Amino acid sequence: MWIFAVVYLDQRISPQFAHGQPAFSFKSYCVACAIVLSHKKFQPDIVMGTGGYVCGPVLYVASLFGIPTVVHESNSFPGFTTRMLSPRATRIFTAFDATARWLKRKDNIELSGTPTRDVLGTVSREDGIKFFNLDPSKKTVLVFGGSLGAASINEAIRVLVKDFIDSNIQWIWQTGRSNEMLTKEMAAIKNCRVNTFIDKMEYAYSAADVVVCRAGATTLAELTRLGKASVLIPYPYAASDHQAFNAQTLVDAGAAVMIADRDVKVKLKNVLHSIINDNKKRQKMNNASRTIGKADAGREIALRILELAK
Repeated sequence: MWIFAVVYLDQRISPQFAHGQPAFSFKSYCVACAIVLSHKKFQPDIVMGTGGYVCGPVLYVASLFGIPTVVHESNSFPGFTTRMLSPRATRIFTAFDATARWLKRKDNIELSGTPTRDVLGTVSREDGIKFFNLDPSKKTVLVFGGSLGAASINEAIRVLVKDFIDSNIQWIWQTGRSNEMLTKEMAAIKNCRVNTFIDKMEYAYSAADVVVCRAGATTLAELTRLGKASVLIPYPYAASDHQAFNAQTLVDAGAAVMIADRDVKVKLKNVLHSIINDNKKRQKMNNASRTIGKADAGREIALRILELAK
């Protein structure tokens, strides 16, 4: 059995997409045809892609040749490729119920979640607290903005860490690899464990009572797998504002509070106070988050693909 996964192709095969134009180039079709026609050599039983625009031509041409196609859409608001392929795809796996409203065809949609690492959830809160040498009696806020960091979040946390220095709050803060100066500046502050990058996120998550972060699809899949209350600050320049759509899904479920990037300095302090100091509210958010999580997403998607490929 051959499963052809379109994970990455040279983006030059579809230059229009690189500039946000919803059209395939003639060259992209030619490349896609060449790829799919080569199936005579290895005879794929199914072709799958993850919704990126470079997947579009290959998946579309595969559908023309009658090869089953699968798309996984991890964002709440589906990208152009997923919307275009919706009528032709054999199956579209989604991470959010809300995604279906933007897709023309409904009978091929399956709510699956987004795959996450199995190591998540294997570490206890006690071990997470010990790993970062924190106080188990204090509430812990985990903050991160991606591997490179997020300037708006870092600027807000820089102030809050100092404001809460004598409070019952402690911090695990990933500033991002481009923020070494900030990391060195904040390293001496008590109740704050600051790093440019956290390798062992399973320990950071397990120690956290509240998480402050962006709203990328994988991040939200991790939060909901673990049942974590969160304050989401969507990246304002994400394509089609998809992070705001992602965040709104968790807000609607009662699992998160969303703050616009432009408001983070003004609103984050009060929002954190309201969650940290209200155990019932935080537990309710935790439960709501866990309810929409899909811990077995990777395994379930793999099994369904194998079934479709038979």
